[in-house]
Amino acid sequence: MVPLYILLGLLLPCSSANDTLTAGQVLTVGDKLVSRNGKFALGFFQPAATASTTTSKFTDTTSPAAANWYLGIWFNQIPVFTTVWVANRDDPIADDPKLTLTTHLKISSDGDLVIVHDDLVLWSAQIANNSRTDTNISTTTTSVVLMNNSGNLVLTSSSDQVLWESFDCPTDVVLPGAEFGWNKVTGLNRMAISKKSTVDPGSGSYSVELQTNGNGIILKRRQGSIVYRTYESESSSILKLMPRIQKLLGLVPRTKGVVIPQHVDNTKEEYYMYTSLNDSSSSFLSLDISGQIKLNIWSQDERSWQAVLADPLDVCTPPATCGPFTVCNGNAQPSCDCMERFSKKSPRHWEFGDRSQGCIRDSPLYCTTNKNTTNSTDMFLPVSWVTLPYDPRSTDIGTTRSKCEEACLSSCSCTAYSYNNSICSVWHGKLLGVNLNDGIETTSEDTLYFRLAAKDEPILQNAKRKPNVGLLTAATVSSFVLLMLMLVLVIWRSKLGWCVSPLYRNQGATGIMAFRYTDLAHATKNFSEKLGTGGFGSVYKGVLSDSTTIAVKRLDGTRQGEKQFRAEVSSLGLVHHVNLVKLIGFCSQGDNRLLVYENMPNGSLDGHLFKSTAVVLNWDTRYQIVLGIARGISYLHQSCRECVIHCDIKPENILLDASFFPKVADFGMAAFVGRNFSRVLTTFRGTVGYLALEWLSGVAITPKVDVYSFGMVLFEIISGRRNLPEEHTDNEDHVKYFPTLVINKLHGGEIQSLVDPRLHDVFNAEQVERVCKVALWCIQDNEYDRPMMSEVVRVLEGLQEIDMLPMPRLLAAITKSSSYLTSVS
Repeated sequence: MVPLYILLGLLLPCSSANDTLTAGQVLTVGDKLVSRNGKFALGFFQPAATASTTTSKFTDTTSPAAANWYLGIWFNQIPVFTTVWVANRDDPIADDPKLTLTTHLKISSDGDLVIVHDDLVLWSAQIANNSRTDTNISTTTTSVVLMNNSGNLVLTSSSDQVLWESFDCPTDVVLPGAEFGWNKVTGLNRMAISKKSTVDPGSGSYSVELQTNGNGIILKRRQGSIVYRTYESESSSILKLMPRIQKLLGLVPRTKGVVIPQHVDNTKEEYYMYTSLNDSSSSFLSLDISGQIKLNIWSQDERSWQAVLADPLDVCTPPATCGPFTVCNGNAQPSCDCMERFSKKSPRHWEFGDRSQGCIRDSPLYCTTNKNTTNSTDMFLPVSWVTLPYDPRSTDIGTTRSKCEEACLSSCSCTAYSYNNSICSVWHGKLLGVNLNDGIETTSEDTLYFRLAAKDEPILQNAKRKPNVGLLTAATVSSFVLLMLMLVLVIWRSKLGWCVSPLYRNQGATGIMAFRYTDLAHATKNFSEKLGTGGFGSVYKGVLSDSTTIAVKRLDGTRQGEKQFRAEVSSLGLVHHVNLVKLIGFCSQGDNRLLVYENMPNGSLDGHLFKSTAVVLNWDTRYQIVLGIARGISYLHQSCRECVIHCDIKPENILLDASFFPKVADFGMAAFVGRNFSRVLTTFRGTVGYLALEWLSGVAITPKVDVYSFGMVLFEIISGRRNLPEEHTDNEDHVKYFPTLVINKLHGGEIQSLVDPRLHDVFNAEQVERVCKVALWCIQDNEYDRPMMSEVVRVLEGLQEIDMLPMPRLLAAITKSSSYLTSVS
C-alpha cells in the first residue's frame, strides 16, 4: 500500500520545490523545502512511517503519537531519518485524511508563519513573542521563509529583518552554528527539552538551559524541577568563562579541530555555540530521552550516528530515568529493569525509550493496620548497594530497624523504608531513582527494603519479626546462587571452549574453585606472608594441600572490594591465555572476598625496572616480555567472544613467573564491550601516566585506551625508568620527559642513549628501534591513529614494517615547553 504522504504528494500540486516559501505559497503534506546544499529539509512527517524505514520493530506501534503528523526539519541526505526541530511537537495533527488534505504551512496575512486547517490556526511562530531583536518590527505580507544551509528555518521581512527563526526555539537538538543561551534585552532564553520517545517528539521529562543569573548551564527534570547537573562557569586569568561541557567538546579526539566551541557574553546576550569546520560532516548536540547530553556524529562507514560524548556519563544520574518501581544499572544493557516482583506497565513504550510509566506490581499488597490480626501481612525485600529513592520521610517512631519496618507497615501507602545511622526513612507511593551500586557514577552503600505481597516472597514470610533474617537470607541465597553459577559455567566452558561474557550476565566460565575462608587462612598461615599491597587489598603467599603454591588477594573495603571481586571473577574466570594470570578460585563468605591466583615467583615488572635491588632484566628477556604483554592484550581485545578492555595496563599489573614469562594481571577495572558495539561508557579509571586523552573527555572508550597504556609501558621497559615528567637529569634543572626524547633520538640515530644504562649497551638495536616506533604509534593523540594490538604483535614479530611516526601533539607541546625552560635557565 502506498504511504499516505506519498499519495498526497502525487495528488496535490507541489507548491515549493526549493529552499524558499513566499507569501501566497503553501507547503502541504508531501512537499518539502530543501536547503541549497541539500543537507536539510522541512516538511510534514509521521514518526511511525519514518521509523519503520530504519528498523522493522517500529512497524507495529501502539503509540498514538506515532500516527500523528508533525512539521519538522530533518537531515535530508542521511538514510536514518533524524529530526532536528519539530514545530508542533505538543500539538500534533491527527492522522485523518480529511484533515491532512486541507492542512498546510503558509505565511499569514500579518506576516506570521502558521500551520492552518481551513481557517483554523493549528500552530503559529508567534513572531511578536519570539522576536530576537529589541526593536519594533513592521510585518507585511511580503515575508519570506528560508530553509538555510545550517538547518535554521528563518522568517524574514521585506527589509531582510529576521522576524523569527527555528534556532531560537530549539526542541531537543542544537545544531552547529545555533546560539544556545539568552537575550538580555528581550529576555528570550533558548531551552531544550527532551522528547518523550523515539516515536513521540512531544516534550519529555528533561530540560537544559542557561541560567540568567550567570551560574552556568543546568540540566533538570521538569517534573518537580529537580536539578541533577550544573555546568558552572569557571574563571581563569587565561580562559574566559567556559562551562565543563564546552571543554568536553574541545577534548573529544574525534571532534578536536572539527568541532569548535565558542562562548559569547556581552551587554546584549550570552550564549554558547559550536561550529564545524567540515561542511560535509553532519553532527548535532541533543538532550536524549534518558536525560543525557549527547554529541552525535554521522559515520558514513558504519551508516549510523555515533555518540562520541555523553554527559552525565552514567545514564542513571538523571532522576527517575527508568520510571517508578524500577532499578537502574549504568553498566548493564539495557540499564533499566523492574524491581523484583514488578513488571513493565507498558512494554511497547519501553521499546521506544519511554519508561516514564515504569513498572507495576505483579500482585497487590495485602494491607492491614490491625496489629492483632492473624492473617499474613506484607513483607519487605532488601536491596543492597543502592541509592535511595527521592522524597524520603523521616519518622521518630522507628528507633530501631524493626520499629522502622513496623512504622512502614502501619501505613497502607508506605512502599519502602531504610534504616541507616539510626535514622528511619520511609517512602509513600511510587519509588523513583533507585540505582544499583554497579552503576558508573553510583557510590551509595545503602540498603532499601521495599514492600511486597507475602505470597510473592514466601521465603521472607517470617522476616517482619526477625530483623536480621532478611539480610541473612539474602546473603545466603546470593552466595548459593553464585556458587551454583560457577559450577554450571564450569561445565559450559569445558564444552564450548570459548571466551564469553561476564559472570553477572549468566554466560560461560572456566574451571575455578570455590574455597572456604578457613581453608585459605590455613593455606596462608593466617595471612602471615605478604607479597605486596595494591589499591584494593593485599596479596599473600600460600600453599594448598596438594603443595600448589598460590597467591591470595584479600580485598579491603566493603564497597570497592565487592566491585573488584566481581570484576576479577567475571573476567579472569571466563578467559584463558598463556599471557594472562590464571585465577584458580575465589572465596565469598560473609564479608570476606578473596581471590586465589597461580603464584608468580618473580613478582611484578615494576620491581625489576625501577628498584635497584631487583634482578636486572637483559634485553632478550625484556623483548619477550613486550611480545608476551602484546599477545595477552590482543587476546582480550580480539579473540574473546566478549571484548575485554583491561583499563589499567601498567608495569605493576604485569606479573613474571619463574622464567620471567609475562602475564597480565589485576582485572578489577576491566570493562566489557559486546561484539555489536565498538564503545562502552564507563567511569574514569586507570593510573596517571598511562591514561589516554579520551579518558579526560567523558566519552565512550574503546580498546584503544589499552593500546595507549601499552605504549607508555614500552617506554619504561626500554629506559628502565618512570615516564612521569618528575625526574631531573644530573646536569640540567628542567624536566626531561623520556617519551619526548624517543622521536628525536630516532631521527638522529642515537637509540643507544635511550636504552637502560644497566644493560651496558648489550641489546639488539633493530629490536629497540622497532619497540620505540611501536610505542610512538600506540600513544598517538587520536585513538583512530593508534594500531590494534594484533597489528602491534605482527610488528613485534617482524611480520609487518612500520614507518617513522610524527610526534604526538601532547609530546610536541611538552618538548616546546622544555625547550623554553632551557632557554630561560
